[in-house]
Formats: sequence, C-alpha cells, structure tokens
Amino acid sequence: MSAVLADFPVLTPVTDEDLALAALAVRVHAPEPWPHGLLCRSERVPYPCRLARWGHTTIEAAGLTVDQMIGKQREAEDRSKAEGRTR
Repeated sequence: MSAVLADFPVLTPVTDEDLALAALAVRVHAPEPWPHGLLCRSERVPYPCRLARWGHTTIEAAGLTVDQMIGKQREAEDRSKAEGRTR
C-alpha cells in the first residue's frame, strides 16, 4: 500500500517536457478552500496531492520557483499571441 501512496519520482536532469508537464500539474492540481481544509481542485483529496507535489518538486529540481515558471509561461504565451496578431 505504501508504494501506491509514494510520491512520483523526479528524474534529473529535468527536461523541457518535464517542466511543461510539471507546470500543468501545478496549475490543474491547485489548492481550493473547503470548510474542512484545503483540497486539490482536481482530485478533491487533501492538498497537496501527489501530482501537485511532483510538479513543485520537478520545478524546484530544475532550479526554478513556481512563480518563475508561471512567469516564463505567461511570457511565452504573450509572445505567441503577439506573433499571431502580426502575421
């Protein structure tokens, strides 16, 4: 049973694909307040769930903070939107 509840492994070095998946996991598996405490918005289990923990740990293993990762994603999205408008 403990293998089922263990955290997902974080592979190093962290690839760009790992970072993209980790950022998605952090966004989707965000905390949501409930009367009895914080739950994962996606799984409705106590926050942080396994995927949220994996996402945060993977981002940290890459040497970034979650705030830095979100900022980089927003910059890339803004850049792609701007390129789409100029074409």
